[in-house]
Amino acid sequence: MTDISKAGSFVLGDLEVKRMGYGAMQLAGPGVFGPPEDRDAAIAVLRHAVEAGVDHIDTSDFYGPHVTNQIIREALSPYPAGLTIVTKVGARRGDDASWLPAQSPAELKQAVHDNLRNLGLERLDVVNLRVMGDVHHPTEEPIAAQFTALAELQAQGVIRHLGLSNATLAQVEEAEAIAPVVCVQNQYNLVQRGDDPLIAALEAKGIAYVPFFPLGGFTPLQSSTLSDVADRLGAMPMQVALAWLLQRAPNILLIPGTSSVGHLRENLVAADLVLPPDVVRELDGLAAAVG
Repeated sequence: MTDISKAGSFVLGDLEVKRMGYGAMQLAGPGVFGPPEDRDAAIAVLRHAVEAGVDHIDTSDFYGPHVTNQIIREALSPYPAGLTIVTKVGARRGDDASWLPAQSPAELKQAVHDNLRNLGLERLDVVNLRVMGDVHHPTEEPIAAQFTALAELQAQGVIRHLGLSNATLAQVEEAEAIAPVVCVQNQYNLVQRGDDPLIAALEAKGIAYVPFFPLGGFTPLQSSTLSDVADRLGAMPMQVALAWLLQRAPNILLIPGTSSVGHLRENLVAADLVLPPDVVRELDGLAAAVG
C-alpha cells in the first residue's frame, strides 16, 4: 500500500500537511464548469483520498462555480481532524464558462463568504489570492488593496492563513508587508522552470510552493524522454514527473487532481518513488532538451 507520508510534510503557518495532497478542480464538469457527469464518483475520489492519508485538499468556489466545494462538503463533512482545505479567490465564472477577474475588496469578501457557506465551515484554513495577470504566467501588478481586504477578514477570524496564486516574488514581498504568506501556487513542472529562483527564495522564507499543471507544456521530444525514463523505472510518466517535483525542493507541495479513484491511486504512488541521482540529472535536462 502507498505510504504518502514517505514524501514528508511541510508547515503552512501552524498547519502541518503531507507533501502529497489532492486538487479538486477536476471534480466539476467539462471546462471546470457545471456539475460532474458522475457525482457519486467524485465523492468516492475525495473519500478515498482522505482514507489514503491525504490531509491537504486544494479547491475554489469558482470551480463549477460552487460545485467542487459543495461536493467536498457532501463527501467529507463533518471534516476529519487534521484535514487542511486550501481555497482561492479573485476570479469568477461568466455564463459562458469564461474566467473573469473578481478583484475588488467587495468581490473578494463575498467570495470568502461563498467558500465558507459552500464548504460548511466557520473559518477557512488557507485562502490564496489568485492574481489574474496572464492566465498561467504571473505579471507584475499591485496587489496591496486585494491582499489587505483578505487580511482584514483574517483579523476577523474567518481566515486562518493567507497565500498567493499566479504571483511573482515582488508580489509575495508586497503581500508580506501586509500579512504573512504561507504558500504560493504557480505553474511549474519539469519543463516549465521559470520559477526556479522563486522556489529557492520561498524555501529560505519557509513558504510552501504548490505547482499546478505538473505535466503540461511538454514537446514530443521531452514527452518521449520522460516516457523512456518511466519505462526504465517501471513507473508511469506522471508518477515520475510528480516524484521529480517532490525531490526538487522540500517546500514543494503537490496537489495532482483527478476524477478517477484509479488515477488517484496512481498519483499517490509518486510519494513512494525515489529517483536515483542519474535519473534526476537526466530529467533536469528536459527543460533545455529542445530549441
